[in-house]
Amino acid sequence: MALILAATPLGNPLDASARLKAAIESAEIIAAEDSRRFHRLASDIGATFTAKVLSFFEGNETDRTQELLTLLREGRNVLVLSDAGMPTISDPGFRLMRDAIAEKLEVHVIPGPSAPTMAIALSGLPTDRFTFEGFAPRTSGARISFYESLRFEERTMVVFEAPHRLLESLIDARSILGATRHGAICREMTKTYEETIRGTLDELVNWATSHEVLGEITLVFGGVEVGTAVKSNEEMVARVREFEAAGMERKLAIATVAEELDLPKKLVYAAVVEDKKSN
Repeated sequence: MALILAATPLGNPLDASARLKAAIESAEIIAAEDSRRFHRLASDIGATFTAKVLSFFEGNETDRTQELLTLLREGRNVLVLSDAGMPTISDPGFRLMRDAIAEKLEVHVIPGPSAPTMAIALSGLPTDRFTFEGFAPRTSGARISFYESLRFEERTMVVFEAPHRLLESLIDARSILGATRHGAICREMTKTYEETIRGTLDELVNWATSHEVLGEITLVFGGVEVGTAVKSNEEMVARVREFEAAGMERKLAIATVAEELDLPKKLVYAAVVEDKKSN
């Protein structure tokens, strides 16, 4: 009896491991994000199976997790597969894995393809430290706040995005991270039309403006230099003090500095409050 999470190919079935094929053939229960895609994968890699196949996707994850836990308690072997890449990484499986571990049930992971790590390698950006941020929010307001939270991130950042929102997302990223920030668009990785577009955010926006974008998209953004946030905070506070010394009220001084440096007012305000606490 064990829960097994197994990584599946991002697109090219030749990336399937021998362990994945063996796990499919020996499983009693297979929880697949999309049963049709699973059957296609099994056919592509020549895996024959007798397992019962259950759908396991975002819409039924809560109820299905309880059902799968019951099967595990009964001593059944359960194999969890996402459409592509590793289950739990922006895909169902985290709650099941967490609860199985909490119940001290046996768990295993079969490693394999992963879009975030492949995209980082393709991007040419630093790989020693990185952060995976999942899917960018769908609405512009939430997306801008999302990128604001990453403005001073020092690590390389990986973000998933839908093709029909790519241009809007890049425009929002450029407005917050800056036109000269380096990044990459990784499209259709391991598939027939795979391509990687590298450049500044300005260049990536221009590319997305002039191309029809289809397929799976992973974005990679470079981080800022270490200490940039501290330097920026010092600059903000110093400018606010200059305006205050000239007779301007603090609220107006903060708004003026925010406009001058093209920053959200809340960032300038937070820097002023933090400086006041430390002095």
